[in-house]
Amino acid sequence: MSTLLACDGLSMRFGGLVALNQLSLSVNEGEILGLIGPNGSGKTTFFNVITGIYQASEGRVDYRGQDLARMSAQEIYRAGVTRTFQRSRLCLPLSIFDNLMIGNHRRLDHSLWFNLIRRGAFQAQFEGQYAAAQALVRTFSQSLSVRLFEPAASVNMIDRRRIEICRALISQPTLLLLDEPSAGMTHEETRELMDDILIVREHMPGLAIIIIEHEMNVIERITERCIVLNYGQKICEGPYARVAADREVQEAYLGTE
Repeated sequence: MSTLLACDGLSMRFGGLVALNQLSLSVNEGEILGLIGPNGSGKTTFFNVITGIYQASEGRVDYRGQDLARMSAQEIYRAGVTRTFQRSRLCLPLSIFDNLMIGNHRRLDHSLWFNLIRRGAFQAQFEGQYAAAQALVRTFSQSLSVRLFEPAASVNMIDRRRIEICRALISQPTLLLLDEPSAGMTHEETRELMDDILIVREHMPGLAIIIIEHEMNVIERITERCIVLNYGQKICEGPYARVAADREVQEAYLGTE
């Protein structure tokens, strides 16, 4: 597999606090990479840096020949990197369809002329986007796919997570970042959502996924490789079984008897 994203010497400092310290890692095309570690280890900061929310203090993030560390969040999105967040970022009063279209705005014509005068073209764009959104949501849930014009507030937690992931996927990215997708859900809901993600990976074989997760059964089940962070540094890398058996990882994160 070819390398899709590679970070070299990535650091993020907030005054005297070093959130990322000379971090180097890579993710391959089509790979599901688990990113784990204790709270405060730099996992979400890493996501924020490679999606342009923070600008790295130093280092490079090479993504298909581009340095994400020097690009804006909008440019990174257009390059094909999307994400979800720990806490729900849905616009709950809006419909499910409207929430999905927020994630696909780079494919929409926003001009006043198009939206007010070219009504036939506008209708064709709407119908095409609705069909694409419904097909994507159907991958996750048949019942949810027929409720796209209902408010996002009307669905339960697992369906809200599905909407958020679909919003990140609707623009057809090549790298998807999932930040604790199981947060706030039961074990059964988490299992269902991971089933959904594995199905999506079958339908989008070139898609690479980096997932931050504290549920180790999730990491063990769906990832090919794990990276463990502690105090902003990589302390271990490899398949889950090897990582879980590492003494430094146990002491820093998994716990010892």
